[in-house]
Amino acid sequence: MADENITFEDAVKELEMIVRKLETGQLSLEDAVKSFERGTQLKKICSEKLKDAQLKIEVLTEKVA
Repeated sequence: MADENITFEDAVKELEMIVRKLETGQLSLEDAVKSFERGTQLKKICSEKLKDAQLKIEVLTEKVA
């Protein structure tokens, strides 16, 4: 799935899977670093999507007021 098309919910699910894998301690160092890198990308995606949603809500709230 391309990152620009990933939904917030799918990004969170993938991030949760990565966290579970990292918590087991069974990944090789290389895989753990790759997983951590992907996790930081997903965190950024989630933060951006939340920020966009917040801005939309603020705009809609201002239109109603």
